[in-house]
Amino acid sequence: METLEITDAVRKRARGTLLASAIGDALGVPYEFETIPLVGDPQPLGGGLGDYEPGEWSDDTQMAICIAQAAATGVRLTSQAAQDEIATKFLAWAKDGATDIGIQTSRVLADARRREGTASQRLRAASAYFSATSDRAAGNGALMRTAPVGLAFLYDRELTAQAAREIAALTHTDPMVGDTCVLWSEAIRHAVMTGRIDIYAGLDLLHPDVHSSMIATLQEAEEPDFRPEANSFTITAMQSAWHAVVMAKDREDPIREGLFEAVRQGSDTDTTAAIAGALLGAAFGEDVVPDYEVHGWPGLTGKDLADLGETIVEKCRPRY
Repeated sequence: METLEITDAVRKRARGTLLASAIGDALGVPYEFETIPLVGDPQPLGGGLGDYEPGEWSDDTQMAICIAQAAATGVRLTSQAAQDEIATKFLAWAKDGATDIGIQTSRVLADARRREGTASQRLRAASAYFSATSDRAAGNGALMRTAPVGLAFLYDRELTAQAAREIAALTHTDPMVGDTCVLWSEAIRHAVMTGRIDIYAGLDLLHPDVHSSMIATLQEAEEPDFRPEANSFTITAMQSAWHAVVMAKDREDPIREGLFEAVRQGSDTDTTAAIAGALLGAAFGEDVVPDYEVHGWPGLTGKDLADLGETIVEKCRPRY
């Protein structure tokens, strides 16, 4: 059985994806919701809402690691087995490892513990209930963890989109969340494969009815003076991250400048920078990732995340 080859360039971009996302997370931690004022360039000082150590990543990366560890076994993320494993990891993480959890995710996980069925069935039921009973069910807590999803099906954009929507729905069933996760996951996949950034590459994977509004949303974020009032909503989180990417992608040090710009957007700084970092790392690769020492749950380092990204693409590449 023949296995498709992974080039060195693709491997380096895969290694940069989770790593740059985690660095963005750690850079944003001290300034989340103006925990401390940002003076000069962001620094991974720690503190923040979870009293983090310097260079420590937050729940954004912690939840992405739950997905990445499942994907690194080679299991298809669209399978029931994979999604049960991810759901089980989410529940265990929330109980024993989480340093901070978003409001929506926390409520869904707590509700899921009281339900029956497999882990993924319980999460989906709890997520659907939250969406049906809340007018704030489109938070950014699924978009923040798309880095490993974009790595899992490098040769299949439709499966990337399916996995993005299904894994998002474990905690966030709102269609807008699914749409943003599809766009960002496909942009990561496309960047790893080609080295090019194109958020519009996944537009055809969304329902045609949302194309015009999504294009307008993205174009608004491309304006140099774009500043959202808040970015805890999945749409404004995507806008903040996309703005940071667009402003930095042609600069001499694109990942560092993009992460700085994401943090300067304010509000949910660690999440915005984690989202932007995943796409920037996927496009420019490990060699361009700024040299910050990062670490965090479950006892991993930045190098471990780079290795995890490479393992995902190696284990998940198709065999014919």
